[in-house]
Amino acid sequence: MGRIKKAAIVTGGSGGIGSAVSRKLAQAGYLTAIAYNKGKEAAESLAAELRSAGFTAEAFHYDIADADSTAEFLSEVEKSFGECELLVNNAGIADIGLFTDLTDERLYELMNTNLFGHMRLTKAVLPQMIRRHSGSIVNISSVWGESGASCEVAYSAAKAGLIGFTKALAKECAPGGVRVNCVSCGLIDTKMNSTLSDDDLNAVIDEIPMGRIGTPDDIANAVMFLAEESSSYITGQVIRVDGGWL
Repeated sequence: MGRIKKAAIVTGGSGGIGSAVSRKLAQAGYLTAIAYNKGKEAAESLAAELRSAGFTAEAFHYDIADADSTAEFLSEVEKSFGECELLVNNAGIADIGLFTDLTDERLYELMNTNLFGHMRLTKAVLPQMIRRHSGSIVNISSVWGESGASCEVAYSAAKAGLIGFTKALAKECAPGGVRVNCVSCGLIDTKMNSTLSDDDLNAVIDEIPMGRIGTPDDIANAVMFLAEESSSYITGQVIRVDGGWL
């Protein structure tokens, strides 16, 4: 008897980490909703690639910063795949610069995309998870949410908020059969870090005990562990994937 197929949502699914997570989930048998905002071509290409390989995946447009779009997005996903069993809150944007130079508009955009949007989406899927007494939420944070980063103050604050959100919500939802965990990413080879010069990149790698930059698959592997029944007694945890950096 084959495993029951479950619906999974991956926000920021067209990016480096999101694509790797979506690919692994689909290959593991999840009905994978690849949520994108601006990366339509990449998301649709990935979904087509996975379907051609015999897996189930579909791309869905979703602007996580738009509070009014959540209900419509979930309705579209449910029409295709049913209720969400696994939510991977991965979407995010970064901004490098002095905090004193940050406009109020950009500050709100960063917090809304990196934290508030994930909270809204989680709030929307939780009632059905609790009703089923089954579900898993994995939040993608950053080592900067643990240690803070100069010139990335708002980003660090949002990622720290996501860690606090994980720990608190896990305690609240555990009696309802829903697990909430977090992956804290180190330096990962994604577009977000592509602006680093070779000298800056090498300087950071010199500080990483494992001597290399992380890959999106490194993060996807941690997500898969937290998603599966093998971690059924794990909730409220932050798994740092950083090669020993912190």
